[in-house]
Amino acid sequence: MSTILFWFRNDLRLHDQPALQAALQRAQGNGTPRLLPVFCLPREEEQAAPWGFTRVGQHRRAFLAATLQDLGDRLAALGCPLLVCRSTPEQSLPVLARAIGAEAVVCEEIAAPEEEAQVAALQQAAGLRVQAIWQSSLLDPAALPWPTAGLPGVFTTFRQVLERVGIAPVAPLPAPTPLPPPPDVPAEVLQAVGAGQGGAVDADADASSPGGQDPRSSFPYGTPACRGGEGAGLAHWAQYLERKLPHSYKATRNGLTGVDFSSKLSPWLATGALSPRRVLADLKAFERQHGANEGSCWLWFELLWRDYFRLLHLQHGAQLYRARGLSEAPLAAPHARDFERWRHGATGEPLVDAAMRELAATGYLSNRLRQVAASYLIHDLQGDWRAGAAWFEAQLVDYDVYSNQGNWLYIAGRGTDPRGGRRFDPAKQAREHDPDGCYRRRWGTA
Repeated sequence: MSTILFWFRNDLRLHDQPALQAALQRAQGNGTPRLLPVFCLPREEEQAAPWGFTRVGQHRRAFLAATLQDLGDRLAALGCPLLVCRSTPEQSLPVLARAIGAEAVVCEEIAAPEEEAQVAALQQAAGLRVQAIWQSSLLDPAALPWPTAGLPGVFTTFRQVLERVGIAPVAPLPAPTPLPPPPDVPAEVLQAVGAGQGGAVDADADASSPGGQDPRSSFPYGTPACRGGEGAGLAHWAQYLERKLPHSYKATRNGLTGVDFSSKLSPWLATGALSPRRVLADLKAFERQHGANEGSCWLWFELLWRDYFRLLHLQHGAQLYRARGLSEAPLAAPHARDFERWRHGATGEPLVDAAMRELAATGYLSNRLRQVAASYLIHDLQGDWRAGAAWFEAQLVDYDVYSNQGNWLYIAGRGTDPRGGRRFDPAKQAREHDPDGCYRRRWGTA
């Protein structure tokens, strides 16, 4: 019997899953194949941030719960239920592997320090091999016209070179069907790893919580249309295309309120419920049928930005997590009290405070306001950008380790911004993007 342990990470879907396809090929190696799909969800007390708050707040937990439920339902329908372990990968996967006689773990590769450390710890477990496969980017890093170390230091150069040479992603893979049945796992082993089947997470992660249905929210994740998971993500993208909204994307993308001002793909892309290759393939089909314009092209730019931040991690690794980032500029001495005022929406700057209240209440914030809020913490309050990045990590339903780190570094001038950082004047931003004060009144700061 050939038994493979498949570890879901930030790839919570069945379509366009090269790592899952590789696991299936390994499972077919000898005898009767068996596949055990696993997701590891550490307990909340194991997820404390060094800044005094949890790393995964209620909104992220709720959106993840819905995503796992959807994935669990899809796997169960294929006869191969998802095992959700309430313990870290280092704690649970070696125990499971020994119990079912699996010699290999197959998973997605994630090029961030903590995620790489998890794989390294598993590889050190006696007799356990890990096959990690890169699959989160639109473009294959190996197909690019430069080695990882030669990645251009400016995004515009990166984009222009790719457009000139005509690099295109591979076609997305269909979802596999059928799947091999799972092996039997002894009850005492399930208890040891805190496991439950079918995608169940915990009672606290309730996708119908008030924050998920707040009528002021631009992404009410507690409603069916914005629910976590592959099914809702594909349905959302289909209706976005059907309504021809890509054509108006560039004109509306800096909006502050509403579901349709931006694509809202980021929550499903961040959890891996949507594949960027599937998104682009559908977008290109849309353009062939309805024509391309500046708006639809801008969605391509956004997908490339997402790739660029991933490639920066492959190039620079842990250096992106230093206080100095990629810069040697001196650091300001941050004040903890100013950070607390910022994250609670109590700075006295109306647009910033409204943004931070929206984030805390709903787990979502427009891209424009993310930049304004980050800029205010860094450049006006002289705050630690890493603390701000950690707060966004805790709150955002579309938290993505690559994009979050990359954007905060960019605003701070410690990443690849050719201008050495971006300061947004909140008063000017309010005049341009909230001239009637509607957004600030919505969040009680006008």
